[in-house]
Amino acid sequence: MLERAIAQAVCLPEDEQETLASLMMEEMESERAWDESLAKSENKLAELARQAKAQHTRGETTPLVFPADK
Repeated sequence: MLERAIAQAVCLPEDEQETLASLMMEEMESERAWDESLAKSENKLAELARQAKAQHTRGETTPLVFPADK
């Protein structure tokens, strides 16, 4: 699929190729940054989940009621 996309992209005018390349690079950097951020927060998220489960077990939570549930 990437090869097909590139084959089509090279037929675009130069300015559109530059725009497409910029968008692709920005998206790849965004994905890399998200992966890095998630990896750094994985332990914290797991701890927060453990705390929430313990609070629920102790009866310290209140169920959420959404308008569609009424």
